[in-house]
Amino acid sequence: MFFYIFALILGYLIFTFCSKRVEYPLNMLQLSEYKNDKYKEWIQKNKSKVKSLNYYQKEEEKTPLVWTDRVKRLKKKHDSVNIVLFLLVVFASGRIIYLSGNRILAFLALILMYFLIYYFQYLILILSNKFALPEEVKINQGFYSQAQAKIRDNKEKFGLKVLGITGSFGKTSVKFISNTILKESLRVKNTPSSYNTPMGLSKVINNDLEDDVEVFIAELGAYKPGEIKEVADLVQPDIGIITAIGPTHMQMYKTIENIMKTKYELIESLPKDGRAIFNYDNDYVKKLSDKTDLKKINYGLEDIEKLDVYAKDLEVNERGSKFTLGIKDLGEVHCKTVLLGRHNISNLLAGASAAYALGMGLEEIARGISKVEAVEHRLNLIDPGTGVLVIDDAFNSNPVGFKAALSVIDEFKDYRKFIVTPGMVELGDMEEEENYKIGKEIAKTCDKVLLVGSHRTEPIYKGLKDAGYNMDNVYQLKNLKEATELLGQLNRPGDVVLFENDLPDSYSED
Repeated sequence: MFFYIFALILGYLIFTFCSKRVEYPLNMLQLSEYKNDKYKEWIQKNKSKVKSLNYYQKEEEKTPLVWTDRVKRLKKKHDSVNIVLFLLVVFASGRIIYLSGNRILAFLALILMYFLIYYFQYLILILSNKFALPEEVKINQGFYSQAQAKIRDNKEKFGLKVLGITGSFGKTSVKFISNTILKESLRVKNTPSSYNTPMGLSKVINNDLEDDVEVFIAELGAYKPGEIKEVADLVQPDIGIITAIGPTHMQMYKTIENIMKTKYELIESLPKDGRAIFNYDNDYVKKLSDKTDLKKINYGLEDIEKLDVYAKDLEVNERGSKFTLGIKDLGEVHCKTVLLGRHNISNLLAGASAAYALGMGLEEIARGISKVEAVEHRLNLIDPGTGVLVIDDAFNSNPVGFKAALSVIDEFKDYRKFIVTPGMVELGDMEEEENYKIGKEIAKTCDKVLLVGSHRTEPIYKGLKDAGYNMDNVYQLKNLKEATELLGQLNRPGDVVLFENDLPDSYSED
């Protein structure tokens, strides 16, 4: 009897440690979108970290664990799995005494098995997540069906129009730009930040979509074929925009053709009287436009005689841009914006195209463009009043966006230019090559280079070196905190600092 009392008391104590120890892996699973495959990939890349005996959730994590209802349910399920495992250990240890009479062996076995449960919390979480999945699917399907019905009812009763936006990049910027422009004459409901999954959109529709809304704007995200269709079936778009197609999330998609096929699911989901909007400057998007039979709007900055919506007479500098907006059948109007970079004019054209499709006039669209503000962490110019300017492009990065950011910082002619970056990720087999290429591009533009994560940024370092860059101006640092501290020592008035990409904690090398 003493053995069992001891085993249960010790088990309870270790259980409390396990409950705390699992929070860090739970954070990484949340960042992996609760997908075991992505979580396992993180484990493979962070073996030394996950096998440490002293890893715990850190207060300074950039993206700390958010205790959503799903996390709470998963944590409860995980605790149940732990309890079952501890009881099995007690039973197994008791059987050792019963079969051999050797209490010392039983105590040793008990302690070893308890330790293994504690040590392998990050793997036991995979099992817990599998057990939790059926309940989550059922819950999610309920929210999805409720939101789908609400969209359908609001279309029939109140004439709601839905604008769907997708693309490899630029979709969140276009979403916020479209919201600002459309608000000039329409009642609009936008979605927060990067809400682009079925559950994120279902939450907004169920909780926040009012009956008087005339246009609902939905960003559609995906990592594999079929996922855009799932979101499109939910929001039932009348107008669809494809902003751009390029090599992002290549470890999931494998080929550009798969990306094209997936993004085109938005267009295939439009009704016969719907309107398809394409960035005709992007070669991959252009191919999709050319095969589309629906009514369509092509926008861009090049070959304007072939476009329905275009910009010309561009004046781009370090404080914003001016251009002439042209819309076929409506004419032209002069526009100005605080947004930085040529590529942001393309994003503005996407929003203008949506407004045109919804019946807005030239002056209304131009007025909306003048009110567009920079989207947080997407080439957002920050002037803290210290004489050092900051360009925050930290949301994510891809080869096209990275080059666009470099072109923006290049406009700051009289400034000393710094870049802080961990490089680009999720590019699959292209990742090393693309980071090497961007190293060569950085060498043409920046005076000082701060690389965050020495292993991951090695291709950028090599690209800089092969470009003949002065490597005394390159700093390899463990994390963003170190980079920020170094900037404090190096910066002086007249500097501009570009923060390009800011990876979540699941990519941390320290």
